[in-house]
Amino acid sequence: MPHRPLEELTFDNTYARLAEAFYAKLHPTPFSEPPHLISFNPAAAELIDLDPDEAKRPEFSAVFGGSMLISGMEPLAMLYSGHQFGVYVPQLGDGRAILLGEARNEQGGKWDLHLKGAGLTPFSREGDGRAVLRSTIREYLCSEAMYGLGIPTTRALCIVGSNHKVYREQVETGAMLVRMAPSHVRFGSFEILYYRKQHELLKVLADYVIAIHFPHLAEGTDKYARFFSEVVERTAKLIAQWQAVGWAHGVMNTDNMSIHGITLDYGPFGFIDDYDPGFICNHSDHNGRYAFNQQPYIGLWNLSCLAQALLPLAPKEDLKAALDRYTPLCEGRYMELMRAKIGLIETKEEDASLIQDLLALMQLHHVDYTNFFRALGLFQTGAESLNNPLRDFFLDRESFDRWARRYESRLREEGSRDEDRLARMNRVNPKYVLRNYLAQTAIEKAQQKDFSEIDRLLTLLQNPYSDQPGKDAYAASPPNWGKHLSVSCSS
Repeated sequence: MPHRPLEELTFDNTYARLAEAFYAKLHPTPFSEPPHLISFNPAAAELIDLDPDEAKRPEFSAVFGGSMLISGMEPLAMLYSGHQFGVYVPQLGDGRAILLGEARNEQGGKWDLHLKGAGLTPFSREGDGRAVLRSTIREYLCSEAMYGLGIPTTRALCIVGSNHKVYREQVETGAMLVRMAPSHVRFGSFEILYYRKQHELLKVLADYVIAIHFPHLAEGTDKYARFFSEVVERTAKLIAQWQAVGWAHGVMNTDNMSIHGITLDYGPFGFIDDYDPGFICNHSDHNGRYAFNQQPYIGLWNLSCLAQALLPLAPKEDLKAALDRYTPLCEGRYMELMRAKIGLIETKEEDASLIQDLLALMQLHHVDYTNFFRALGLFQTGAESLNNPLRDFFLDRESFDRWARRYESRLREEGSRDEDRLARMNRVNPKYVLRNYLAQTAIEKAQQKDFSEIDRLLTLLQNPYSDQPGKDAYAASPPNWGKHLSVSCSS
């Protein structure tokens, strides 16, 4: 990979070529205190051919701390609306983030560089345009953790911090996060044009998105319906991956849904510790709209909002046909992933009940989701006593034994070999995930100016399926104080 200095990165901003109805042009607002680098992600830097040594220069913190631009950057705040907790909000937009531009790598790949916490924009409403250190750390680590798990996501280049004071429930320090994605167009980017009856602009946006990001769909009179169908497919498969890994987004508003089918906008997310299908990770979600087990349905609901917005461009019956694909796609992909998690190769009708009965047992006995599936790879056929470590996850061992006999019978049916199955299962059942208490520990250290835990977690979570020497403590179930951490939308 070529390694370029900061000033030689190739920038463009195709979004800025659209009419100004889509955005507001403005520069980031620098911190009131000098910026400093908190953490840098070399893996993300490679995506834009950036030399990792550039992060050591003061100019790096200046650019990504909002006080300096590189040639080719055309900063702007994007306009969109969205359904928030089921209620349509007519105007949202980038209230604390600014699209710096699109960095192109030597292979022709294009990455939006989005600066979160960059100051006031015309879309800030009553906010201050800032992000706090804790929220940037959480997004930085979780987006990279999700990438390590193989789940489509935005990426994170770096965190730049400052002693700049930000007022939330208490006084905190501000930080900026550089988020990377193919684009930051959302479901809400289309919704605002539909509800404003700006149908010509709606067509302009759809044509732009298809030409730049879905060029294989550019030909044909039905390209808008086919575009929507692809968004449906990507979203269905994405949410199936969330469910299989035990991850809750927390705020699945339509303005937080990417047309690329990638995980976008990390706020009050959470990986499940003790398995609970009704897990609510956002303490502001009083009615559980975005509970873990509601995510597949909310994905469909959000897609129906996007379908509504595309009605001026595509026949209703075509959009409905695409929507009808969602549930079979999501459920089918989920079952594929769950079969792999329990080491099955063949597909049998009884697999659904085998998996659901296991999950019901795990819920009843408060079993750690990540750790149990990792340990299940060690299951040994024909040797019940050797499975005692698995039995110990359950208060009622006999209930697990009954399930285990069904499982063993199913494994024998397909001639499963323990050693081969263990290797397969370890490739799909992570040993490490970003539990809330791990993120909280890194945040508390960072608030004391010790940023080392951020980098340790970043390295760990980029390889979540591998046993990492000396890191077993990071795979442990959370201590009691870490099981019920309260996470809100506030950042």
